[in-house]
Amino acid sequence: MSARKRSIPFKACVSCRALVDKDVEVCPYCGSREFTSDWSGVLIVIDPENSELTKTLGVSGKGRYAVKIE
Repeated sequence: MSARKRSIPFKACVSCRALVDKDVEVCPYCGSREFTSDWSGVLIVIDPENSELTKTLGVSGKGRYAVKIE
């Protein structure tokens, strides 16, 4: 049985940590064009105003974000 590497459908914006589809060229959250595939952890923000994690990570809007960028 061979191990296959799992394909991750997202890349992370280096500037704001937003997770976007791999074919996106400009981050819809901050306008950056710098992305990485080397990230870990997912934070899904539904109510940013009442979330302690968004304050800790510096995330300000609803969406899908990487917890850590390598």
